[in-house]
Order: sequence, then structure tokens, then C-alpha cells
Amino acid sequence: MSGLIKMEKFERVGRVLPAESFTSIDPAEPVKLRVTKEGIASLEPLSVPDLLNRTVRDFPDHVAMAYKNAQKVWQPITYTEYRDRVHKMAKVFIKLGLEPHYTVSVLAFNSPEWYISELAAIHAGGIITGVYTTNSAESTHHVLESSRSNIVIVDDAKQMEKVYSIRSRLPHLKAVIQTLPPYAPYVKKEDGYYRWSEVEEMNTDDVEEEFRNRLADIGINRCCCLVYTSGTVGHPKGVMLSHDNLTWDSYTIGKRLDQIQSGQEVLVSFLPLSHVAAQIVDIFLALQFAVTVYFADRDALKGSLITTLQEVKPTRMLAVPRVYEKIYEKMLAVGAQSGSVKKMISTWAKSVTLQHYLNMIEGKPTNSWQYRFVRNFLLSKVKDALGFGRIITLATGAAPMDPETKKYFMSLDLPIMDAFGMSETSGGHTVTAPDSYNFSTVGKALGGCEARVDNPDQNGHGELCFRGRNIMMGYIGEADKTKEALDEDGWLHSGDIGYTDEHGYVYITGRLKELIITAGGENIPPVHVENLVKNELLQVSNALLIGDKRKFLTMLITLKTNINVDSGEPKDDLTPETIAWCKELGVEYTKLSQIIAAGPCPKVLQAIQEGIDRANKKAISNAQKIQKFALLSKDFSVPGGELGPTLKVKRNIVMDKYKDVIEKFYV
Repeated sequence: MSGLIKMEKFERVGRVLPAESFTSIDPAEPVKLRVTKEGIASLEPLSVPDLLNRTVRDFPDHVAMAYKNAQKVWQPITYTEYRDRVHKMAKVFIKLGLEPHYTVSVLAFNSPEWYISELAAIHAGGIITGVYTTNSAESTHHVLESSRSNIVIVDDAKQMEKVYSIRSRLPHLKAVIQTLPPYAPYVKKEDGYYRWSEVEEMNTDDVEEEFRNRLADIGINRCCCLVYTSGTVGHPKGVMLSHDNLTWDSYTIGKRLDQIQSGQEVLVSFLPLSHVAAQIVDIFLALQFAVTVYFADRDALKGSLITTLQEVKPTRMLAVPRVYEKIYEKMLAVGAQSGSVKKMISTWAKSVTLQHYLNMIEGKPTNSWQYRFVRNFLLSKVKDALGFGRIITLATGAAPMDPETKKYFMSLDLPIMDAFGMSETSGGHTVTAPDSYNFSTVGKALGGCEARVDNPDQNGHGELCFRGRNIMMGYIGEADKTKEALDEDGWLHSGDIGYTDEHGYVYITGRLKELIITAGGENIPPVHVENLVKNELLQVSNALLIGDKRKFLTMLITLKTNINVDSGEPKDDLTPETIAWCKELGVEYTKLSQIIAAGPCPKVLQAIQEGIDRANKKAISNAQKIQKFALLSKDFSVPGGELGPTLKVKRNIVMDKYKDVIEKFYV
């Protein structure tokens, strides 16, 4: 199929180009697609413009997205308006100097401008990539340089300043566009710094023909998106994803979801769009199923998300575990202030609901009148208060979730599905489903996807490998790292340690590069040991296991404190449940500094030690028992550098920051 073909008012764009290999490190070079003869992997490949055109054909006046305007009123954008704005901005990008197979980078919080920039870059024959707003100027420089960015979109003056400070070292950069005022004094179009409002008004008649030529030249098996890895070891790598990677993976994820209905679903966008999970769900799954997306406030993860959820009432939500943990903590704090009768009713209702789901998992009868009563007359009010009155699917990914949090939401009639994937798998690769739930698995491989264990040990544990149409093309400009990740048979070597059971469920037990190997040669997955401790001590925010090449295991502990809404920094103030825990120990503390100043407080240390002792009793072997710990004077955070944008702990950063504390364990 070549060029533009009219078919039932659905304008087909692009074609599958001839290719010699399944991998590439050059964005202009096409790759072979793993299209099968039958099943979901046999679907006809679609370009991103194909996907948008099809949705506009079927849902022209349906609301694609909504944002709050200056008057704090939701402003809708229909799918037809969405496409019109994408086409206009694609021409603007061409006029500003975007070359084929070069990049538009976005350094901004989620917004209509993010979405429009993404699809516009792709429609213009270019590539889109996101840059985390928390990145330093130097880490921003690495992304912009390695991605060959011609254009950068920023939202505010803070992000503009980062780009301004490094622009002289970016030979490919031609234009920087800021979407929101106030503007820095150097934002002048004659110097290559633009306001979004002025480029929207730019006359683009002179590039219309070039725009049509770029559309006709689109290769469905070429790169259209770069997603950068977290860079926990060395520089972040640019993962090259093709049109087919994104359009096919988003479809197969949607088909795994329970009763997904085109034109009837609602999402709230708040996870960073620089991350592959938000990309595949918020942008591409939304396009696949004509979802209406509402944009949360910029401070969503600092406290305002619940307000948005209450207003919007989404039907599906994907969040990292920490988001659910914060809701859990807030609910516990509210529950602690309830009267005895209300507590008793709440406890009964949650126990009935949890048992209903445990029975379902174990294959036992679940048709209980008590559950139906609780669901319809008690828990429905709780769900409404959280903004989950219409929710069909809650899902989590990006990091392991502690089983206690899962059980709590399950007791509210809100089971949380696990999704597992990587930037290299275009997002999702395995997902649990309503009929295949337990507390340990990350589910089965999606339709058309494969999972296997490489070099399994005597217990069947080894490196998890994945294959399918969602697997990346390669890392941009990095042949050796691409060859290391993708073998000759097309299997992606994930770096995750785990196993699969006889039913095809995938279990993850650790990371190859994070695996602790003690001086005695014992291989220990840190996440498992850390979760044992956190399950025993709900007041613990972070528990980081130490012990690589050491004689025994030790741990760094942080307690839960409140978060500064503006900066994201952890406060000194303890959370209500941590204060209540201290009272149970017989100490009246409201601040972490008070606990630390007390020596730290012997009663607090003793309670932590007792929790660790309980966790040690559940250890798989003596080598996996924690011998010593230290209570830190501040919780981990993104501004502090200990957490990444998706709230994963950066182990190497923490270990370097607290190396003096760690060395004292082993003297």
C-alpha cells in the first residue's frame, strides 16, 4: 500500500517498507514486522495517522480531551478538532525546520499541547520524544543531542531556561516553543524562541505540498517515537519504537481489558508522558478506543489528583504503586478518626469484600448476599468519594506493589490489575485480568506476545525474555547495546529475574543488575526482602536492602512523612498514621527530627527491629535475613534524587549518598 488511498472516508497513510532485519539503530531504516498468519498478531499494520483518521471517521464529534481553561472550566476538544490541530502543527514544525527522521522533544507536563506535538511530529515524518521535567540541564542535553532534536516544546520559563542554557551545544536545534506564560525576555521568534500562541497563527500554506509528501513517505515499520530509559546505569538509552509497535501494542492491551467500549471510556492523564506507560495508555490506547482524556493539574501527584478524579469519574486508571499507597495512607488516616460503630461496620464490610475476592482467586463460590449488600449500599459511597464510582479497571505498573496495598483496595471492591512492560516492549507485555488474579504474578503475556525464561536454574528461575510485535527496533545509535538486548531470534532480554508457571503466568523476583550477591555467593532479590519488611511495618516509606559482596545484609529505613505540595520535598512532619504508631509505642512525636534527635528514639528503633525480626522469620534462607539497619533523617524523593520520575528508588544514588552510614554497618 503506497501513499494516500481513500477507503470508506478513511484516509490511509503510509506503507510497510521492505526491510532486511528485525532491528535497527537508525531511525530512517525500516525493520521487519513480526506479523503472523493468524490471531491478533496477524492484524493489518496501521500507521499513527491511520489510527487517528480511523477514529475521526468513527467518532468525529466525540470529545478526545478536556483541559481546564483560565476560568477553571473544562474545555473540550473533539477528535475532529484534534486532527485539525495536529495537521496545522505538523506544518508549523516543517516550516520551523523539522527534518524527516529528526526529533521534536517535549519538556512539559501533560497537556493538549503535548498530545498535539506528539502526533504532529509523527505526521510531519519526524520523531517524538519526551524529556522528564525533573531532568537537570545536563541530562536534558543528553536526550536532545542523542535524539537529534530540531524542535523543543517547553511549558514554562523554568524548562525554557534549561534549554536556553545548553542551546549553544545543540547543533541540530532550530526552534524552541513555550506553551505557557510568563515568558522569559529572550523568547523572541527572530532568535528561534517562540510562543505556542504565535506559531498556531503561523501561515503554513507554503509547506502544504511538503506536508502531503511527508505523509505519503511514512513507513509503518520505521521509528516514530523515542522513549528514554531511566539511566540507572550509565546514560539513558533512546528506545526506538515504530508506528506498528505503538498502534499494535495499544490495541492488544485494550483487548485484554474487561469490557472496553469504544467511545465510552474516560481517563485522567497525570503520569509523565515521557514514560512509556503513559504514552501507550494515555495517547495511543485512547486513540484506539476513542477515549476521552482529562488532564490533571500539574500538582496531581502532590495532592490534587483526588479532586480531579472526583470531578471526572474515570472508567479506567493506570498509576504507579506510590499513588495507590498515598490513597491507602489517606484512607487509613480518615478511618483512624471514625467512631467505634462506624469502624466496626467498615471493618465488616471490607472483610466481606476481601473474602469475596479471595474466594474468586481460589475458585470457590462467590455469590454472597453479604457481598452484594456491601457493594451496593456501603462501598459504593466510598468509591464515589474517591472518584472511582464508574471505575472498571485500576491498574498498576512501573514498580512492584506491596500485597497489603492490593488487599486493601480489594477490600474496597477495587481490585488492582498488575501490568508489566518496559520501554523496550512499547509499554505493556503482560497483564493480569479479572479472571486470572493473584498477589504475586504480573499476569500472562498479551495476545500475540511471548514470554520465556532464559538459562533457568534448578528452580526454573532465570532471565525473563519477551518477543512480539511490540518489541522495540533498537537503541538509537547504539549497536552494541541493541545486540546485547535483542538476540538473533528476536527475544528481548529484559534484565529481570523471574519464572513462569504451568499456566503461563509470569512472576518477577528481581533484577539481574540489582541482584545482590553476598560474599558467600548467595543470590538475593532485594525487592522481595524489602517488601517483607514493609508488610510488617506499614509506617515505613522506603526500605533499601544492602549487601552486595558483603558478609551479611543490612537495610536503610525511612519513615512516612508528609510531602511539600509545591516542591515535592518530604516534610519533617510525620503522617497521621506514623504519629498514631508513635503513640502506641508510648512516645508523643509529630516530627521525624524529634525521633532522630532522641538518639534516635529507642522505642522507635525497637519497634522497627521487632518488625524486621518478624520479616526475618519469613526469609527463604539465613543469608536473606537482615542483620542491621539505620533509620534515616529524611524520606526519599524526586527532588532529593533518590527517586526517579515514576517514583522508583535509584539504588546507586541512595548507596552513594549514604555510603558513610553503610560502611558503619560493616566495621
